[in-house]
Amino acid sequence: MTPEERQQRIETYLQKVEFASLEELAKEVDASVSTVRRDVTLLEANGNVRRTHGGARIVTPRSDEYVFNARDTHQLSEKEAIGRVCAELIPPQQSVIIDAGTTCYHVARYLEPKKPQIITNSLPVATLYTSSSLVEVVMSGGVIYPRLGVLVGPLAVESFSKMNADVAIMSAGGITADGLTNSHGLLIEIQQAMMRAAQRVIFCLDHTKFGRKSISVLGGLEGVHAIVTDEQAPAELVQLLRGRGIEVVVAKLANGEAPG
Repeated sequence: MTPEERQQRIETYLQKVEFASLEELAKEVDASVSTVRRDVTLLEANGNVRRTHGGARIVTPRSDEYVFNARDTHQLSEKEAIGRVCAELIPPQQSVIIDAGTTCYHVARYLEPKKPQIITNSLPVATLYTSSSLVEVVMSGGVIYPRLGVLVGPLAVESFSKMNADVAIMSAGGITADGLTNSHGLLIEIQQAMMRAAQRVIFCLDHTKFGRKSISVLGGLEGVHAIVTDEQAPAELVQLLRGRGIEVVVAKLANGEAPG
């Protein structure tokens, strides 16, 4: 592969995932990290790619699909219902990891009365509790990635690798009988570290995530203790998950609330 072909492949890959570590890019193009670092430097000079701590990101993503505010308008009624029901599953005064998914943000909105200790890499979740005297917030390390409203990178992974929590509230881009996937490769290692750090793992997934496979594999179903979803989740997959020993809680929309 010529340097030009390698750089084109790096740029194409970043268009797909928006952000990647140097190690991830090196595997993608079958080159050394030092070679990829030089390629990223050249791509940055052309203005299409920007270097970050330990990685690179595309300057102009294809769409706003992954922007937090844009994503939070999708299935809003379902996310509200899931957030409300998931918060009911959390006992008072627990340490709670909350990941950067928009549905998880809605869980956070209902947790304050339970006086939890929140551990997160989500800027919207942390901002939610800025004026609260009931909630202690612990932020992970990492590089701020504005489009997702999240802290990412090796420091974020390291932060969660050194923590212990009662429960982790997680999101994903899709779930099938084979396991969980997510839309962003940069979040996978962080989410895996979150799951390892928690005694109990709950995924909050609206019905659009069922039967769907996103770009990056997050893992199998064996590390999942519970899933909270909405009434439109496909019954066949719900039964399969329950047959695997996973508690599936179906949240009903509030009276007068129309599906989003």
